[in-house]
Amino acid sequence: MEIKVLGTGCASCKALYETVKQAVAELGIEATVIKEEDLMQIMNYNVMSMPGLVINEKVVSAGKKLSVADVKVFLTK
Repeated sequence: MEIKVLGTGCASCKALYETVKQAVAELGIEATVIKEEDLMQIMNYNVMSMPGLVINEKVVSAGKKLSVADVKVFLTK
């Protein structure tokens, strides 16, 4: 599984990255977590509000502060 946190380095983006890492660890799943800060790459996902969450190249959330529980829901779908 590949998970990308899209964001340009704002506090919310950094927080989501840490939240995703925590959720992956708690679920014990094998995943690569990538922090994508390149604006050109982010624009490829058509995400206009940060942070964005992409799982296996599919945008599942944008512009929301997610809890560990929220992220776990996306990871277990």
